[in-house]
Amino acid sequence: MKRSPILLLSIALSVIFASFPVLAQNASSQTEPAGGAVLCPPGVYLEAPGDCVPLGPSAYLTDLARMGIPYPPRPLPAYKPDPALTEIPYHYFRLDPEPVPIYAGIPSDPNAGSGQYFPPGFVYISYIDRVDTGRGIYYLTQSGGWIPGKGARVSEISTFQGLLFHETPRHDFGWTFEDIPIKRAPGYNAPNTGKRLRPYTVIPIYATQNVDGADWNLIGPDQWVEARKVARVVVNTTPPDGVPDGRWIEVNLAEQTLAVYENYELIFATVIASGMEPFWTRPGLFQIYEKKETETMRNNDPSDFYYLDNVPWTMYFDKARALHGAYWRTRFGFPQSHGCVNLSIGDAHWLFNWANVGDWVWVHDPTGQTPTDPSLYNDWAY
Repeated sequence: MKRSPILLLSIALSVIFASFPVLAQNASSQTEPAGGAVLCPPGVYLEAPGDCVPLGPSAYLTDLARMGIPYPPRPLPAYKPDPALTEIPYHYFRLDPEPVPIYAGIPSDPNAGSGQYFPPGFVYISYIDRVDTGRGIYYLTQSGGWIPGKGARVSEISTFQGLLFHETPRHDFGWTFEDIPIKRAPGYNAPNTGKRLRPYTVIPIYATQNVDGADWNLIGPDQWVEARKVARVVVNTTPPDGVPDGRWIEVNLAEQTLAVYENYELIFATVIASGMEPFWTRPGLFQIYEKKETETMRNNDPSDFYYLDNVPWTMYFDKARALHGAYWRTRFGFPQSHGCVNLSIGDAHWLFNWANVGDWVWVHDPTGQTPTDPSLYNDWAY
């Protein structure tokens, strides 16, 4: 049956007008601001406005602003360096921790002795040829010696890269170095959001609170992660004491991060691996005194023998301690070196291209846990 348009209009109007008392009743149940003031338009009010009350959305936006959280969220003013920087023209082989002979040529007898050996230790060589004789595999080193294949080829070199910045970020940031859950509040017993962060996810850091004896980083509205699982860059464009200009490299031992400043602006940051006890990276203010595109690092002490061939993009700043690429590392973000500042190949390459002999390197530990007694530091490192 067809209905009259007039009848339909009458029904619609009666429904609309009938709802008005309900809406008015709901509105009147809210406390009206004293003096009959009106609500402010949605926005951020860090100071009390004189002509309106910043409630509702304004209160929420203002709380976010006080925590340093922008709305809508803004990405970091950052971008990735050229991926070609991660390439390296060497092939590496790690020797087993046992004596490995060095031959002048491929021996006819695989059990033949040799007058030269690599002692047991932490040994990586770079090779230019690999030959399978049917009686064994041999590698030709760049120095011309042949070694039996007692070990394993380095099949994967980290392609991790830090970030370049076209302006200094307004807040701290960092990289996760584990798979970690996001909590709705700080604390181990806080409910989970159901979301997780994969290793080496870049996150903003707006605030930090200590709950349950641990620090927690605020990374978004009602989103918290455990701080000890994040390598944090604490943005600070003020030069450290002793640096006369706006150009320096900062190494934060507590956070395992490196930051580069130029003209008082952050231009690069990444994750590192510094020295682990008792081979700490020494805190202090240093200057780069030598740059080498490749370096052979070794320690002949049998109790701690190491030999590292063609270590790329090496820059010495504190005796044998250097900034350099570490092709033997697949993970960064925690201490694990023999005193040097280990970087991924791509990060070391970028830093090598940027830095000059004489540039300042500020190594510090905000927790004060790294010893500063010079007698505790060796003259060798990697």
